[in-house]
Amino acid sequence: MDAWHLSKRLAAVADFVPDGARIADIGSDHAYLPANLLLNKHISFAIAGEVAPGPLANVENEIARHGLHDVLMPRLANGLAAIKTSDLVDTVVIAGMGGRLICQILTEGELDKFRYHRLVLQPNIDIDLVRSWLSENGYQLVDEAVVTDDGHYYEILVAEPGNVTYSLRELKFGPYNLTEPSSVWLEKWQREAMRIRNIMRKLESADQSESDAYQEYAKELQTIMEAIAYASM
Repeated sequence: MDAWHLSKRLAAVADFVPDGARIADIGSDHAYLPANLLLNKHISFAIAGEVAPGPLANVENEIARHGLHDVLMPRLANGLAAIKTSDLVDTVVIAGMGGRLICQILTEGELDKFRYHRLVLQPNIDIDLVRSWLSENGYQLVDEAVVTDDGHYYEILVAEPGNVTYSLRELKFGPYNLTEPSSVWLEKWQREAMRIRNIMRKLESADQSESDAYQEYAKELQTIMEAIAYASM
């Protein structure tokens, strides 16, 4: 992967960045994403934020390689502290981190009554926590996607300012995924259901069908199957 050839995961994230945006890519990892968007003239300005000198050096090398010094700014900072008011950033991208860390970054960087025009978030785990944070902090989902890359499933959340409350099912599975389910989303949850069934069969073989663990797996399986059924209506 390089700035001209993004992974499927990052290419999917890039698709949700608006034309002409001024973005901050937090935890940029070589700045492949903002460099790609700039090289393709999809955006006008970008910040690549890193919390450690080593990764920031990778960003600086990428900037030099493509001559992007005027439009791609490397910043050594913790989370959204990489963004200055004068940057006029309207879109924030945070991809490839755990959901709890994404929520922490958003919380610590929150400005009173200020909302970015768009957040493009790709949590690796704890996706429901990110949806919950958005709902509780003045953002609403405007799109979602699930992609596969190198054998893994990745969910992308796209949010803009707005007030909305999500049900527990929507927090777990995604309101857009439930109303417009993609084949990849369906495949992800069918595989998870199969994984849980296999665990339950092993517990049954070990005469553990009355255990708390078995009951929890049964409850989780029911939740998944009900969501799949709901999305298929």
